[in-house]
Formats: sequence, structure tokens, C-alpha cells
Amino acid sequence: MSEDISKQKKAFLRKLYLAQLIDNERHNLLSLHQQTGMPRRTLQDAIATLSDLGIECHFVVDGVRNNAGYYQIKTWGPISGPWVSTHLEQIQRQLE
Repeated sequence: MSEDISKQKKAFLRKLYLAQLIDNERHNLLSLHQQTGMPRRTLQDAIATLSDLGIECHFVVDGVRNNAGYYQIKTWGPISGPWVSTHLEQIQRQLE
């Protein structure tokens, strides 16, 4: 049974989900797309607005090309990373 959630709540949960994925392993847009199935533009928009939640995310260049690298969470700010980790399955279900 899926519950209807608002666009705002879905956007919030998407940001938490992506931040958790980024914090647990090295991801770029391609690997995030492959793992989540989210469109590239959705991923870019969500990552770009993580700072709205106080989450600091940076792109670490790792190679000769500017787009070769991975995202890294510098700080979760006011968000509890361990809480997100504990509730990740519930968050994923709400995003389906």
C-alpha cells in the first residue's frame, strides 16, 4: 500500500536518500542514476539544493577531466545522518 505524499515531502526525502548514498560510497551522476533510476536532471537538481537542508556536498575532481570524480558529503548540518541510515528502507518505499 503506497501513501500519497506531497511533492515537497518527496523532494525532501529524495535529498535525504541521495545524501545517504553519497555519504556511504563514492558516487557520480552516472552511478547515482544506475542505482536509483532517477533522471540525471532530477539528480542534479536534488544535489544542487542539498544546502537548503544544511547538508554540504562537494564534487571532488578525481582525474584529468573536470567531470571525472565523485560527490562527497562534508557535513550533514542539522540533519542526523545516522537517523537517515536507520530509516533508509522506509524513505526508499515512500519514494517509489
